[in-house]
Amino acid sequence: MRMLAVVSALLATSALAQPLPKGDPVQAGFSNEGLARIDRFFEREIGKNRLPGAIVAIARDGKLVYYKAFGYLDKVAGTAMPLDAIFNLASMTKPLTAVAGLTLNEEARLPLKAPLSDYFPAFKEMKVGVVGANVDAKVESAKPIYIQDLMRHTSGLTYGGRGDSAVHKLYPAGSAPAALQYDGEAFMAKMATLPLLYQPSTTWDYGFSIDVLGLVVEKETGQRLGQYLKTAVWDKVGMPDTTFQVPADKRKRLARPLANDPITGKSQRVAILDETAKFDCGGSCAFSTVGDYLRFGQMLLDGGVIDGRRVLSPKTVAMMTSDQLGPNIKSQVDGTEPQRGGYGFGYGVAVRVNEGLAAVPGSVGDYTWNGANGTAWWNDPKERLVVVYATAAPGEIRKYYREQVAALVYGAMTQLRSPPR
Repeated sequence: MRMLAVVSALLATSALAQPLPKGDPVQAGFSNEGLARIDRFFEREIGKNRLPGAIVAIARDGKLVYYKAFGYLDKVAGTAMPLDAIFNLASMTKPLTAVAGLTLNEEARLPLKAPLSDYFPAFKEMKVGVVGANVDAKVESAKPIYIQDLMRHTSGLTYGGRGDSAVHKLYPAGSAPAALQYDGEAFMAKMATLPLLYQPSTTWDYGFSIDVLGLVVEKETGQRLGQYLKTAVWDKVGMPDTTFQVPADKRKRLARPLANDPITGKSQRVAILDETAKFDCGGSCAFSTVGDYLRFGQMLLDGGVIDGRRVLSPKTVAMMTSDQLGPNIKSQVDGTEPQRGGYGFGYGVAVRVNEGLAAVPGSVGDYTWNGANGTAWWNDPKERLVVVYATAAPGEIRKYYREQVAALVYGAMTQLRSPPR
């Protein structure tokens, strides 16, 4: 009787571990030998102590064709990596927050050309710093910051950790450090007093735009960002482990990095794993599993719907995943990581706009964003492909894995849904 109960529990766990219906890799256009190269790659990297562990999920045509865990959840504790491991998403939080904003846009509650100052009046009289000059040298902002600017990182708000100008030095280093220091009200008060790095609507620059967007969502809905996302997105998609606050009974599933950076040898930690953010920072602070995020990606790939539950309309998804920079906005997207050449930016996601330039395979129209602690995701609509992988690798080595995993996934592909030109 006890054995039957154990078997039943294992079957239930196995069923829950499948985020999408299982498909045959060969029928889906993959080589078994090609997919086996992914196994060997991660086994080799873990064996060299370059990362503790990893999970990789590949879906094509809505079917799960590859889903494996490697190595350790926590190498110090010797805990094996389970498929339901929970990772801090870091900047993979940003697409979730963008979708939250777009659900409100569909309800005519958050116009993209509404000024940010309509929601937070302190942002009405923003100044622009003169890069390279003394920080006291400021010019009047020529344009308001629009909600659209927050969605596409053209607000002029920057990250302090991404430059060394006098303006950069006034900003917190990044989203999670800011959320560990300030509550939402204090964070917005600080942002409103800082000079912008660029005139709004002129330059793509990575920074606090999406964190501010998340607090706009809170202002409009009267809910914390995580509460709104749960009802508007996560419950509809089927993302039970996605949250801004990991409950006590799930914390044993948190993936932890190696004690020392494998490149520099210096000690490393992810502070938000053990410290509580003071607000739901929409730029970095969410946690999720690979399976949950795969379902999020599939929802977008299928035009905003999954299992009959609609989150966004197809037109809204198309808008989100189209380049929103165009020729008149200076794009610095390719400066975020080495392989990002040929990408523009939509709302919360980088979008490939050229056949060439990128150092990774893919298709024009694929869209993506990654997390600084070792998570990554992309959708390739032409190939009907969703890929999510996660590691606890917060150092520079994370950029190496972004390029290598893309090469491995496309290298395993034997049939194209979109024939090459």
